[in-house]
Amino acid sequence: MKCCYVNKVAVIVTSAMMIIFFTTVSFAAPKGTLTMFHAGSLSVPFAAMEKAFEAQYPDVDLQREASGSQKAARKIADLKKPCDIMASADYKVIDKLLIPEFAEWNIQFATNQLVLCYTDESAHAKQINASNWYEILQKKGVVWGHSDPNLDPCGYRSLMVLQLAEKYYKMPGLYDKLIANRPKENIRPKAVELVSLLQTGNMDYAWEYLSVAVQHRLKYIMLPDEINLGNYKFDDLYVQAVVQVTGKKPGTFMDIKGQSCTYGVTLIKNAPNREAAIAFLIYMLDPNGGLKILKNMGQPPFEPCRVPTEEMKKMLPSELRKLVEVRN
Repeated sequence: MKCCYVNKVAVIVTSAMMIIFFTTVSFAAPKGTLTMFHAGSLSVPFAAMEKAFEAQYPDVDLQREASGSQKAARKIADLKKPCDIMASADYKVIDKLLIPEFAEWNIQFATNQLVLCYTDESAHAKQINASNWYEILQKKGVVWGHSDPNLDPCGYRSLMVLQLAEKYYKMPGLYDKLIANRPKENIRPKAVELVSLLQTGNMDYAWEYLSVAVQHRLKYIMLPDEINLGNYKFDDLYVQAVVQVTGKKPGTFMDIKGQSCTYGVTLIKNAPNREAAIAFLIYMLDPNGGLKILKNMGQPPFEPCRVPTEEMKKMLPSELRKLVEVRN
């Protein structure tokens, strides 16, 4: 009897320890350094998310590197820099440069549109409007610019807007005339760098995302949906704009076709801190968490966020599947 009793106690104790062990493993709070590369246009909302996330998980240190989205992807693909999460201003950058070698899936989480930003000190600031902006940008002495199409989606999207404007206003040659009044030195690595040039008076006009204009309290010209890349209903029209950018390997090129602005985020396959990365993505994709911050900062999120196929949804960590829907 004593032996049987001892065995029962041992089984109970062992079972209890196993429950405690697996509970601890499953629900242990993440910790350590979490590295994220992201588009410059996400800097302000991600700074707010970082603060909220680290308050919830004080043992995690979220370290963010902002750059053009293509540059961010190439840090992973070409330079092999350690990274947990990559968020792009154009989800197609993840598809083209990271999947399938460096990432398996791509969640579309927000939208945006292109606007022409300026300040009260910009040349012709009192005259410019949605009907004459392309005339102002052609004037001698007006300094305007955009980000580098090879490094930043906002750069090639800016050129797409100009291509679409030529068609929309039925003015053949408009694109070339505009570009002729934009010297190459007015092309900067990422769109957010142009903000400081506007604010210091070193540039009159710059192409930015609406969210960036709102966050930095810039004046801006909103354009028709037919050319602003902000309305998915016009994707059949946007696709007529095509910009050539550098490809995956040096010396190669690829054509980017116009499409409504859609942001994407992914978890890198060899993420050094996968647990913390998943915890952040759960917060980021929550309508009451990161998506609420995006909405409050002028960048409409998808609610719920999206993946294009059921197969991709099955690739997601189980914790994320409930936060997304399958939608093209």
